[in-house]
Amino acid sequence: MNLLSDILQTSKNEMVNGVKIKGHPFRFFTFATINQQKPSIRTVVLRKIKDDFTLIFYTDARSSKIKDLSENQNCSALFYHPEKMIQLKIEGQAFYTADQNELQDLYNEIPTASRKDYITSTAPGTKLTNPDNLQYLDERNYFALVTIKPKRIEYLALKRPNHIRAEFLPNNHDWVGRFLVP
Repeated sequence: MNLLSDILQTSKNEMVNGVKIKGHPFRFFTFATINQQKPSIRTVVLRKIKDDFTLIFYTDARSSKIKDLSENQNCSALFYHPEKMIQLKIEGQAFYTADQNELQDLYNEIPTASRKDYITSTAPGTKLTNPDNLQYLDERNYFALVTIKPKRIEYLALKRPNHIRAEFLPNNHDWVGRFLVP
């Protein structure tokens, strides 16, 4: 294998570890969308990575990120591993589904305590007078799944004597990489 292939495989391995290992730095990542021509960022939990680097996370269907994606599917995801000093940026398009019939089995796999994230009586970001007044629904959920289809992957490793930066672009069913100036 060459160095670019190693970098791509290392990136995938770190993301897989982010899904499987609770304390792994890639478990939480920054997700950026466009809201009225302005960037909007938040932290989300990586739930799955597919072989083609497609990323999956969950959210409330009423959240601002869903509204953003309904107007503009372009997005970015940013991962950082502080011990290894690796940054991974993924640019792509995000799609969502909130079809309860389609998602029911997946929703049922979520621990009961975590389901509260998707059953609030009001949408995320709604003003509250007191956090203790938040009410939950019994019969309805707003569980949604977001899929990020990558169009570009950028890797940056901060190391001595030289930082290493590379980008990867899709080519048929593979990724083609090249080095960049850090």
